[in-house]
Amino acid sequence: MMLVLQTYLFFGLIFHKVVWEVLRKKGKEKPVEIKSFSLTAVKATKVGILLGILLQIWLPHVLPISAEPFLLQVGGVVIYTIGLMIAVAARFQLGDNWANIETGQVLSLQKVVAKGVYAYVRHPIYIGDLLLLLGLELALNSWLVLGVLILAPIVMLKAIKEERMLADTLPGYGAYCERSKRFIPFVF
Repeated sequence: MMLVLQTYLFFGLIFHKVVWEVLRKKGKEKPVEIKSFSLTAVKATKVGILLGILLQIWLPHVLPISAEPFLLQVGGVVIYTIGLMIAVAARFQLGDNWANIETGQVLSLQKVVAKGVYAYVRHPIYIGDLLLLLGLELALNSWLVLGVLILAPIVMLKAIKEERMLADTLPGYGAYCERSKRFIPFVF
C-alpha cells in the first residue's frame, strides 16, 4: 500500500513540474532573461526543495505524526489531489498570460485572466500548491506539515507584492481585484 501511495505522490509532483515546463516554453512572448544572484538563489532554493520533497517521498517515515496513519494518509491524498488539480487547472487557464513573477516582468501581451478558477480567486496556483504540499506531508504522516504552515504567510506576502506590481502595470488588474478574492472564494 505504501508503495502505491509513494508512487502516486511522486508522479503527481512530476506531472506538476512537466506541465509548468511545457507550458512555459509554449508562451508566445518570451520574457527578457534576467541574471541576478538573488534570482539564481531563489531558483536554486526551489529546485532544492523539490528534490528534497521527491527524496522524502521514498524515505521511511520522516518525523511521523501517528503510529496508525491510515486516516491521515487518506485525508492527505484527498487534499494533495485537490491541490494538484487546482494548481494545474489554473496554470492551463493562465495560458500565455503566465510570467515568472520573480523577475518582476509583466509581458506586453499579458492580460488579466478572470475566467475559470480565476473568476473566484486571484492566486489559485499558490493555493493549489499549498494544498498539494499540505496533503503530501499529511499523506506521508510527517510533522514536516508544519513547514507548510510556516510557508503560508510567506506566500501571502508574495501574493500581496505581486498584486501591487500587477495593479501598477497591468490594465484592468485593479478592477479585477475589487471583484475577486485573494485566496478563498467568497471569503478572503
